[in-house]
Amino acid sequence: MVEKLEELKPGNLWKHFEMFLKIPRCSGNERAIGDYVLDFAGNLKLDCKRDDVGNVVVSKPGSPGHEEGEIVVLQGHLDMVCEKNSDVDHDFTKDPIKAIVKDDWVQAEGTTLGADNGIGCSAALAIMEDENLVHPPMEFLFTVDEETGLTGARKIPADFLKGRRMLNLDSEDEGEFTIGCAGGADTIISLPLEREKTSDKEGHTIKLSGFRGGHSGIDINQGRGNAIKLLARILQQTLSRVSFELSRFEGGNLRNAIPREAEAQVLINPSDLEEFLDATKESFAEIKNEFNAIEKDAALKVEKSDEVTENPIPSHSMKDLINLLISLPHGVISMHPEIDGLVETSNNVAVVRMQKDKTDIICSTRSSVSSALDAARGVLSALSQLAGANVTLEEGYPGWSPDLQSPILKTLKEIYKRVFNTEPEVAAVHAGLECGIIGEKFPGMDMISFGPTIQHPHSPDERIHIGSVEKFWSFLTTILEELA
Repeated sequence: MVEKLEELKPGNLWKHFEMFLKIPRCSGNERAIGDYVLDFAGNLKLDCKRDDVGNVVVSKPGSPGHEEGEIVVLQGHLDMVCEKNSDVDHDFTKDPIKAIVKDDWVQAEGTTLGADNGIGCSAALAIMEDENLVHPPMEFLFTVDEETGLTGARKIPADFLKGRRMLNLDSEDEGEFTIGCAGGADTIISLPLEREKTSDKEGHTIKLSGFRGGHSGIDINQGRGNAIKLLARILQQTLSRVSFELSRFEGGNLRNAIPREAEAQVLINPSDLEEFLDATKESFAEIKNEFNAIEKDAALKVEKSDEVTENPIPSHSMKDLINLLISLPHGVISMHPEIDGLVETSNNVAVVRMQKDKTDIICSTRSSVSSALDAARGVLSALSQLAGANVTLEEGYPGWSPDLQSPILKTLKEIYKRVFNTEPEVAAVHAGLECGIIGEKFPGMDMISFGPTIQHPHSPDERIHIGSVEKFWSFLTTILEELA
């Protein structure tokens, strides 16, 4: 039985992925992994460069006899979502990801694995060093900061690429070609707060954990619980039975991940504690019953706080915050009217952070229709203003409109059917891919996205199917030979 990554096939791809596991590369911290790519390309004596924000491009001549062919661009992003379970001791700024082989899958121990998109980048490096492959002239584009808003792709210089055929290696279902994606934008809601004097009530921490979370685009239609929304619900229902004060509320970590955990610190009269505990348990029991089929590991924990970190906020501010969190839409807003099963518009109530004088709430909205995206953000603005909050509408990123007449789509469909004797699926996804931005920056770019099977990206349950990686590699090398 295979137990180590080095024993998996194709070995040259997994070799590079092991290095990706060792090098810190959370979004915004990709310098070291960029250095690794540049050093590797330099040792191969390939032309390479890095732009001002950290994007890297490497050029490789065509294999013998194919030097004059049309360039093919292989593209992936260097950064990863850094999420871990709260009981896991892991520092993403220095600790290597601990990967294990379990049955037919590779996964990490309590953290995200970073197969999104480390496996695509590893495939590119394996192609880069392979001297036996038949291939056209190639450019390898490694972008940064994809996971927090595709900001690396947004800032690629206009002269960074020469090729106009691109294979994006950032899809997560083997046998499926992605030819379109949603656009998106973030909204930051800031609710001003005042603080009262410290009361003589006892501090208690109430925490929700164990929710599945996941990708806020791909998994938004799975009915998974949002820990932020549900903790606000518990507090609202409990407040109808017993009074308490609120000094802290926080939840979620990333804009593009469904919140798995949320925590609040409350101040309670000792005489009301029993009623408070009963109310929170009863509210959580209802939630467990509602989400029983999906969130089997959801847990509620209430315990006394040794230290109250902040003075409580006034009662009216607490009610405004709780009501706002409950009112903000989360999940699917609309389905695509023509593409079966495709989410058109959604919103993720992603992050809440209570500071001394304000609470910041970050929402991530996606849509394949720009007007629908604007309308959904308008709802967020209206609700926030009703609560007395300030709203910042951050710059969004464009979607990628499907082109069913794409030459590269036609070619890849023919290759896939011939090699695997089955038709690939062709789809658009409710997630942000860099193709939309790259296509806008480089007019005439013919693009398609595909990859091996990755489940539960952006969560500590992330895992990659081993057999699909080998199949992905076989398909990718066959494509390059055909396009040479």
